[in-house]
Amino acid sequence: MSGTFIEVEESVDESQSEILRESDRAVGGMTSRRVLMLAWCGILIVVVVAVLWSRPDSMSGSRSGTSSNAVTIGGADEFDLSQSTIPREQIHRGGPAKDGIPAISPRQLLSAADATFLKPEDRVIGVVLKGLARAYPIRILNYHEIVNDRIEDTPIAVTYCPLCDSACVFDRRTPLGEREFGVSGLLYNSNVLMYDRRGNPESLWSQVRTTGVTGPGMKKPLKTLPVELTTWTDWKKRYPASEVLSLETGHRRDYSSSPYSSYFNTPQLMFPVNHEDNRLPRKTRVLGIWSNKSQLAVPETLFTGNGEDTEFESTLDGLKFTVRYSSESKSLRVVTADSGLHWMYSLWFAWAAFHPQTDIQTLP
Repeated sequence: MSGTFIEVEESVDESQSEILRESDRAVGGMTSRRVLMLAWCGILIVVVVAVLWSRPDSMSGSRSGTSSNAVTIGGADEFDLSQSTIPREQIHRGGPAKDGIPAISPRQLLSAADATFLKPEDRVIGVVLKGLARAYPIRILNYHEIVNDRIEDTPIAVTYCPLCDSACVFDRRTPLGEREFGVSGLLYNSNVLMYDRRGNPESLWSQVRTTGVTGPGMKKPLKTLPVELTTWTDWKKRYPASEVLSLETGHRRDYSSSPYSSYFNTPQLMFPVNHEDNRLPRKTRVLGIWSNKSQLAVPETLFTGNGEDTEFESTLDGLKFTVRYSSESKSLRVVTADSGLHWMYSLWFAWAAFHPQTDIQTLP
């Protein structure tokens, strides 16, 4: 952008100088010169604004900030926080305002064969429901975080928080009725707080906590659905008939790049969390599994050293599950699980902040 401004200013300055010379010869007075200078300054401002306005909002709608400049909410917010399970000082603004990160609703889909924009190593959130497979590329969700969708008669919300690399799929039929979710612009434990657009008043819902935290939805659970977080190659190989979320989202974004690539390469967080656990590095990717009583983190790093596919069986609160690690995609997935078990994906720091009593899976 700086080069654009320089070119605009140089062309304006050259034209301005010629006109002023002509004006001085014709009028010979300082008054005309000052008037013309003011006029050209006005033109310059208009040109600069036009350049900014015409620029695609390719990087807008992404989180930015650090824990030092995170702003706690005040009394003039757009959400009623008179009922809340979260202390007000622990809710932070993430940068964009309410719906500044626009959830996708409605969505467009492609066949797997037509999804040529995806690279083999691109990560996708995968959902299989009632025999239908659907993939939601992370490169799109980086800029939208929520997709309100429907698979046959089941309304679902595919959710992703880039700050936590957390992926979870919810049934949008809540104890308050069917809901459509949007991005509130607020964070708790560096994790997205969703809001229900049909609520009156609107409630805030925590993705990793999987419950409502304010308003009528407070303490109301969200039902999770089976989910995978893997590469496009892995998903397409297992589900060649899968549908894929299209780039035609109705918004102008540069989906070819991620605004979070440098964030994942450092241990630093953008926003504070209320509990830290040093048993694993902050940004270790984990598969989080939980029951009504207990939580378990399965870290990817448990398997990355041997370079082989690995499958293991374990239990949580007496409930059995099987997890498979793919060395090609470097991803974990739940193969089978007893009823009463739930799972999602997250970075360790977020999982531990929400579940300080979590166990960590080990291998024999």
